[in-house]
Amino acid sequence: MIGESNYALIWYLIVGVAAIMYVILDGFDLGVGMLHPFAKKDQERRIFLNAIGPVWDGNEVWLVIVGGALFAGFPDVYAALFSGFYNLCMLLLCGLIFRAVAIEFRSKRPSKQWRSTWDWVFSISSYIIAFGIGLALGNMIEGVPLNEHKDFVGSFSLFFRPYPILIGFLSCALLMMHGAIFLCMKTEHSLHERLRSWVNRTVVLFIIVYVIATIVTWMQMPHMVAKMMLQPYLLVFGLLAILSFLNVPREFSLKRDFRAFVYSSMGIMFLFILYGIGTFPTLIRSTLNGENYSLTFYNSASSPLTLKILLVIVAIGVPLVLAYGFYIYRVFKGKVKIGPSSY
Repeated sequence: MIGESNYALIWYLIVGVAAIMYVILDGFDLGVGMLHPFAKKDQERRIFLNAIGPVWDGNEVWLVIVGGALFAGFPDVYAALFSGFYNLCMLLLCGLIFRAVAIEFRSKRPSKQWRSTWDWVFSISSYIIAFGIGLALGNMIEGVPLNEHKDFVGSFSLFFRPYPILIGFLSCALLMMHGAIFLCMKTEHSLHERLRSWVNRTVVLFIIVYVIATIVTWMQMPHMVAKMMLQPYLLVFGLLAILSFLNVPREFSLKRDFRAFVYSSMGIMFLFILYGIGTFPTLIRSTLNGENYSLTFYNSASSPLTLKILLVIVAIGVPLVLAYGFYIYRVFKGKVKIGPSSY
């Protein structure tokens, strides 16, 4: 039997796993969107869209799970995020909406101007979402002003501090690399060969930003490395993250694109684990009084009975999501072929 005190921890892990799945899966969609303007021809842009066309909406289900899990499992965190982070959340929501509209509308008319307009909407929305994810995580690492009533007492400009902006750039660089690798898996011939050079450039860009972000985090955010200093065995997750990302160019140079994608996905997972180690057990850190005003999964969780009932629902729903995802990826595996029903 699960102890009552452990239900909150289980839901903390559920939120974490759902967030990892979202960034890995919808992350390559965002990467494709960010790279979209660099395609030379309309045919290439159609290939890009059809590479993610069958799966992008299913990938976003994991974001719904994150939001639903916070709403039901950690209502205080949900309230603080969607009130204090309201403007940022609305910006991300607009990005999600306009990206979806751009994908569906882009090929409805043959007009060059029409398609160019939606191409830019698709790309800009992807940049906004990718940067916004990093910006939100950066603010949760650095902390935000929460008072004793769990109310956000800052301004929108607070979110654009140097450290969150750096994490926003890191998110863009990472997902751009992730998306470029995915495109290499889905393309062939001359486009595939040109994309290989794109991957190499995005890998270099990511490594540069990753090194800078790691150094800045180590120096400016001591709470993120405090647990690893006290328990050095936790440093193994940092090592695994580095090894995962280093294996990306190695596997890619050997033309094992799928393995490179797997290592990129593993790197994302280990980065989230490092984030969890650094912030645990805090979900939203208060800069006013971190010890007493911060929201943790202990002090912000719903009642054990509520979490127990919701766990049954998740146990039924998540396997269905996984089964659907497995089926879709299996049906649409292989290289992209443009047909009459394509975007």
